[in-house]
Amino acid sequence: MKLLLFDVDLTLVNSGGAGRRAMMQAFQQLYGKSNGFENISFAGRTDPAIFRDAVERLGLLWQQETEDAFKERYLEILKGEIEKPNSKKHIEPGVQAILPELAQMKNVTLALLTGNWYEGAHAKLEHFDLLRFFEFGAFADDSWQRHELPAIAAKRYNEKTSKEISPPDVFVIGDTPRDIACAQPFGARTIAVATGLFSHEELQAAGPDYLFHDFSKTTELLAIFEAAQ
Repeated sequence: MKLLLFDVDLTLVNSGGAGRRAMMQAFQQLYGKSNGFENISFAGRTDPAIFRDAVERLGLLWQQETEDAFKERYLEILKGEIEKPNSKKHIEPGVQAILPELAQMKNVTLALLTGNWYEGAHAKLEHFDLLRFFEFGAFADDSWQRHELPAIAAKRYNEKTSKEISPPDVFVIGDTPRDIACAQPFGARTIAVATGLFSHEELQAAGPDYLFHDFSKTTELLAIFEAAQ
């Protein structure tokens, strides 16, 4: 059995910046500062790590209660932002074709591995009608450190199926070098896709096991798992 752990933003979908806008609005409402996330990288990072950077950069005090308040406000705003018309919103190339194919494979289980908080990931995928392909996953609620998420997802798989899965049978699929890096301590394999902010060459330098420009050539991705059925 193969466990496929998909990232959300710019791997499966592009929400047209809904997450960033919602974070900025939530931060301004709580702290009265409109520049909370200026010069802070979002790519491949967890929501709480991004929030902690913003607090630290502005010399504010981080507390779990303040993060919880920010999270609640952010998720509230995100649900409205994701519904707004935006020409940049889209499902990434090939995703609508590959998910049904992968879901039908007997030797494949689909799940999520994302830096989004659970509710944020669900709001984004539900908007694009993709949530139905994913029954579980590992999220920023589980750990603010992304490298801990593959082991958490594998443990959830074990609990859900009562079967053990070994790290080489776990695939982390994402669009950033951080997606690749988070898989390595656990021993998972990696599939990188250049649909985000990083070029094919930048992702190649990070050393993924497989690399795609996008998933529009669905047969090439499916072939990785068809051979193992």
